[in-house]
Amino acid sequence: MSIDAEAIADRRRLRRKLSFWRVAGFSGLIAAVAAIGYAAADRAGYGAIQNQIARVSIDGVITGNQRLADLMRRVGDSSAVSGVVISINSPGGTTTGSEELFRNIRRLAEKKPVVTFVDGTAASGGYITAMATDYIVARETSIVGSIGVLFQYPDLTGLMGQIGVKVEAVKSAPLKAEPNPFTPTSPEARAAMQAVVNDTYDWFKSLVRERRRLNEGELSTASTGQVFSGRQAVPLKLIDKIGSERDAVAWLEQTRGVAKDLPIRDWKPSSDRDISIFAMSATVADLFGFERVAEAMRQTSAQAEIARLDGLLAVWQPLEK
Repeated sequence: MSIDAEAIADRRRLRRKLSFWRVAGFSGLIAAVAAIGYAAADRAGYGAIQNQIARVSIDGVITGNQRLADLMRRVGDSSAVSGVVISINSPGGTTTGSEELFRNIRRLAEKKPVVTFVDGTAASGGYITAMATDYIVARETSIVGSIGVLFQYPDLTGLMGQIGVKVEAVKSAPLKAEPNPFTPTSPEARAAMQAVVNDTYDWFKSLVRERRRLNEGELSTASTGQVFSGRQAVPLKLIDKIGSERDAVAWLEQTRGVAKDLPIRDWKPSSDRDISIFAMSATVADLFGFERVAEAMRQTSAQAEIARLDGLLAVWQPLEK
């Protein structure tokens, strides 16, 4: 064989090898992208084909949340979801956000059997959320209740007087833009806000009466605004059972016809990311083993989120000294 013929044969063998590795590399890239896409879709609940129980977690402060509403709709429309566990760890939030979440879960309950598991706290607006299902399971040391409403605002009149600043206002009516942190609250303004609080409190109590089937005496005992442990909440009829998430799932199986031993899979809102500086600091502290610092950061983040809320609140705010 001539040198030219050998060179041509070598080039052909090299091209075949290059073609093989190009195809292999491209196939590997497609497989990796598909795997990442499947994993992401699985976390968000998309593309699920295996029969399952969906876990929807309600954590932190509750406000109006369209992504969460969209998630409820996806869960309700999924043929793979046989039942739903609403896992709650929330001190509440705004009354409007809590009402919205309650109604979204009730709509979901029209399509899927739903149960509540209190994994920590379901206070105030968090308890409104818990009542959206027909059965509530909580741990013995969980915190539930705080049935009540508050409207809070700062009084800056003392500070304004010290720095020599006075705010003037021209209003269409005496109660417009009241209460005002820059002027003392008039008796009329206080009475007007109290009427709004009382009306919303009556709505909250009527929800408890209807959903938990309480008589007036039982409702009066439970709706003092205080919180109760899971153990205390059972005789008050605020929850149905002390137990774990497994007990909540067992209720779905025994009373709602959900198949036994189905996998429980987390469904999360799309693009659900907490990028606050406190949350990121807590994550870094966890990585370096500073658990106490991380927990303090998370508590600070929660308090900062509560401080940003406005309007009527259904939120439990324990004071730390």
